[in-house]
Amino acid sequence: MKTQNKSIYDVIISGAGPVGLFLACELALAKCSVLILEKAENPQSPLKQLPFGIRGLSAPTIEALYRRGLLEELELHKQLKNPHQNAKEGAQRQGGHFAGIPFLAVNVDTSQWAYRLPCSTQTNLISEMQEIETVLTRRAESLNVQIRRGHAITDFNQTADEVAVQSGDQSFKAKWLVGCDGSRSVVRKIAGFEFAGTEPEFTGYSVKADIANPEKLSPGRNVTARGMYMQSQPGYVLIQDFDGGAFHHSGNPITLEHIQEVLRRVSNTDVTISTLHIATTWTDRARQTTTYRNRRVLLAGDAAHIHSPLGGQGLNLGLGDAMNLGWKLAATINDKATDGLLDTYYTERHPIGAQVLDWSRAQVAIMKPDPHARALNAIFRDLINTREGATYFAGRVWGINIHYHLGGIHPLVGHSVPNFEFEDGTTIGELMRDGHWTLLDFDKNVLIKTLATEYGNQINFISGQVKEQFGLSVVLIRPDGIIAWASDNEAHENSFRQAIAFWITGVTSEAIDRC
Repeated sequence: MKTQNKSIYDVIISGAGPVGLFLACELALAKCSVLILEKAENPQSPLKQLPFGIRGLSAPTIEALYRRGLLEELELHKQLKNPHQNAKEGAQRQGGHFAGIPFLAVNVDTSQWAYRLPCSTQTNLISEMQEIETVLTRRAESLNVQIRRGHAITDFNQTADEVAVQSGDQSFKAKWLVGCDGSRSVVRKIAGFEFAGTEPEFTGYSVKADIANPEKLSPGRNVTARGMYMQSQPGYVLIQDFDGGAFHHSGNPITLEHIQEVLRRVSNTDVTISTLHIATTWTDRARQTTTYRNRRVLLAGDAAHIHSPLGGQGLNLGLGDAMNLGWKLAATINDKATDGLLDTYYTERHPIGAQVLDWSRAQVAIMKPDPHARALNAIFRDLINTREGATYFAGRVWGINIHYHLGGIHPLVGHSVPNFEFEDGTTIGELMRDGHWTLLDFDKNVLIKTLATEYGNQINFISGQVKEQFGLSVVLIRPDGIIAWASDNEAHENSFRQAIAFWITGVTSEAIDRC
C-alpha cells in the first residue's frame, strides 16, 4: 500500500552528498522548505574517510564555506599535509599538478591576481568527504532541512505546478526536484536529460592493501610506459591502467590477484600484495547534460557532469553548482524573481563544467602510454616550470580564474568579491552569512542608499571605509559572492536601477548589458 505524504515541500533534493546538502542549506537559509531523499541508509563509508575520501578544496569552495560560517568547522586541514605531495620535490612546496606534473608554489606569480587581498581565504586546503558531509549535515539540520536516509527515488512525474516523487511505497510532493544523486543519477535518467560526452581511456584503481615490498614502488606520482601509479603513503596506491575502461565496466570482482597483476604491469616491478583491504575502480569517462533543467527538474553536481577525478575538481565543481543554484531557486520560489533568473543557472554553470571536462581530457591525453603523449608531456613539463606557466596552472587548479560573463564594463563584474576588510577588522565575507544581496557603499552615497531601501530586506546595505577599495565607489554583490555590478565613479542612478532590475527581479537580460 502506498503512503501519501501530505506535505508539499518547496524543494525535494535527491542525494545527501556534499552537493545536495550544501544546496539544501542555501535554500533553507532563504526560508524554503526542503526534503532530502538519500538512498543509502548509513552515511558512513570507508570510501569517504582518509585516505580514499581525501579532497582538495579550491578557492571558490573555500570562499563559499567562509561566507556561510562553515570554514571554521573544518579541522582536518589544520592537522594534515597533502598526502599527494610529491616527495621528489623535497623541501619545495607543491602547489598542485596537471596530469601528475607538479607546479611549485614558489613559481606562482600571485601579483597577477591584483584583486586578491592579504585577508583573502586560502587558495587550497585538504579535507575529506566524511568531514564535509558531517559539517553540512549539521548545518542543514539546524536550518530544519528534513533528511530521509534509505529512501531512493524510484519514479516521479511533474505537472505545471509541482513534482510528485515516488520512493518505494511512499510518495512526496514538491514545487521543484533537484537531482544531486551522482554519476548514475536516477533523476537524470527518469527526466530524460541528454548526457553527451566521451568514453574512457583507462580504468583507475584506488587500493588499500598490505604490500610486502613497498620499497619497490617509487614515491609520488609515476607516469610509466603502461600507465600511472602513485603510492602516497604505505599501502595506499592509485593506479591508472589504459584499458579503455574495460575492467571498470566488466562487472568482474576486484581481487588481490587482479590488483597485483595490474600494479606489477603498470609499475614494471615484481611488487607483492599480501593482503587486500579495500579497492574501488573509476574511469575518465567525461559527460555533461546538454541542459541543467527540464521544467521543474534541475540537476547539480555529478548528476549534471562527470569526469576523471584527476586534479580533484569534481567536488568543487558540484559545490559551485549548489552555491549558484541555491539563491536563484530560492528567489524564484519566494516570488522575488521571474523565471528568467533561474535560466542563468545553466548559462553560467554549464560553461564552467565544460571547461573542467576539457581540463580532465587534456590531462588524460598527455598521460597515455604512447610516444605522442610522452612528447606532449615533456613540453608541458617545460611550460609548467616557468613562472608564467605555473601561474596559469595555479589559476586553473585553484579556481582563481573562474568568472561569469555577466556584461558590465567594470573588470570585477562576474568575479568573486574581494574580501574587503573594514577599519574594525571585519571582512565582507563575514557579513554575508545570511545569504542576502549585499550593497557596499564606500562613498556614503545617499541616492544609492535610497534606491537600495526600495528592495527591503533583500539587500544588506553596508556603508564604510575599507583598507583597500581599488578605487571603487559602489559594489553590488550577489548572495553567492559574485559581483553583479560595480562602479568606480559616483554611481549613475539609471545604471544602478538597471542592474538591480535584472538581478533581483529578472526584468530583462538587456539591462545588465547596458550597465
